[in-house]
Amino acid sequence: MPAPIRFVLNGKLVEIRGIAPTTTLLQWLRYGCGLTGTKEGCAEGDCGACTVAVRCEGRNGDNWQPINACIQLVCMLHGQTIRTVEGISGPNGALHPVQSAMAHGHASQCGFCTPGFVMSLWCGYQNGDSTEPGMVCDQLAGNLCRCTGYGPILAAAEAARGQMPVQPAEEPKELAKELSQIAREGLEYKGAGKHFWSPVRISELAELLRTHPDATVVAGATDVGLWVTKDDFAPDKVIHVGRIRELRDIDLSKTRLRIGAAVTLAEAAPHLGEMFPDMGELLRRFGGQQVRGSGTVGGNIANGSPIGDLAPALIAADATLILRDAKSSRAIPIADFFVDYGKQDLNSGEFVEAVEIPVPSDGWQLRCYKISKRFDQDISAVLACFDVETDGERVIAARLAFGGMAGIPMRAAKAEAALIGQPWTANSINIAADAFAQDFSPISDHRASASYRLTVARNLLLKYFIEMTEPATATRMVGRPQEVA
Repeated sequence: MPAPIRFVLNGKLVEIRGIAPTTTLLQWLRYGCGLTGTKEGCAEGDCGACTVAVRCEGRNGDNWQPINACIQLVCMLHGQTIRTVEGISGPNGALHPVQSAMAHGHASQCGFCTPGFVMSLWCGYQNGDSTEPGMVCDQLAGNLCRCTGYGPILAAAEAARGQMPVQPAEEPKELAKELSQIAREGLEYKGAGKHFWSPVRISELAELLRTHPDATVVAGATDVGLWVTKDDFAPDKVIHVGRIRELRDIDLSKTRLRIGAAVTLAEAAPHLGEMFPDMGELLRRFGGQQVRGSGTVGGNIANGSPIGDLAPALIAADATLILRDAKSSRAIPIADFFVDYGKQDLNSGEFVEAVEIPVPSDGWQLRCYKISKRFDQDISAVLACFDVETDGERVIAARLAFGGMAGIPMRAAKAEAALIGQPWTANSINIAADAFAQDFSPISDHRASASYRLTVARNLLLKYFIEMTEPATATRMVGRPQEVA
């Protein structure tokens, strides 16, 4: 008999057999076990109505991470611990402080989005996160409400912190021990005529991709989940890489920061933000907490999206990709990885193992600028990341990287060439900005027109110059939201 999917849900171990590997957690919760508190609003990870909590073993202890159940595949949660809105009250049915504060503070109107808000706030409560309004806004950036205007919800977050904690029933120690054993073992699952693997060692992944090069690789499912829910994508073979320890390592040396491909964006953000503050701010706007807690560094790169925010930042930071297959590994500049729209320099059986970012020298000053219609939870119209080195008078080197300007994330080679060796002046900046029209032929779509994108690119380069040469000049908003662009 094929191995079942096993995880702990609301304090009880569940075993699942027979479902298709692309069944989402939301589908299974609602139709497989009748837990209808978790709602479907968008089925693409945007609205947060489907938010549930997953316990994560962090480097600083356990914490609860909100995720979007609508795009998480059930198979991916093998060995995990999950709580839904039905599972956070006390053993005697007492409301959790977050639930009580939401109810007494009239923070719900139609109620459809409320369970998702409750679960996001519950994660913050359990993790001891700040209830300062700006921090709560960050917690709730992945939850949308169409009724209340958010004020009562923000007030409920602070009101809950002042109440006595109510703990849901904990898993028995024997169950925790069994779950730990499950988490250490790989999974090979078959259901509905489809095949799913979730290895725990990098050597197992390499062998699986050697024997099944046609398999779909999934890490956090923030992209693949949409293929499933919006395009009825149902591959015969799926390989999940999110449980491989070697792909989840973060290592900082004197010369470089190495981040495993399966490290989530939430896990990577503090490390990248410490090295490049603007990159940390950029990641704060990289979807809501649910997306950042599921999406991975490697997944965002491997899918080659022209509007993925992380790739241009890593290009500007001169990052290197480590690619691997069953026999060997190779390193390439990340800028060379993106070949054409939908095409990456990735051979059959090869996968992204890690990204390595050199520790910046004192002369480099990386800045990131995200232009989108909404501050939170929105796809960029233009994403610009600049890193220019000067000797105080002339430009020694430059990396000008963009997303949203072409079919791939890429450097502005002609603009860089026009800038290098020239005086570090506004006139040189204007000449380099003129070259953007030679580097890019952007499209017009519902996010922005081609002419708007080129104009914004020019203005952002000028903004970068002002920030580097006139640091006292106010170019960004102060306070929440902390403007990236």
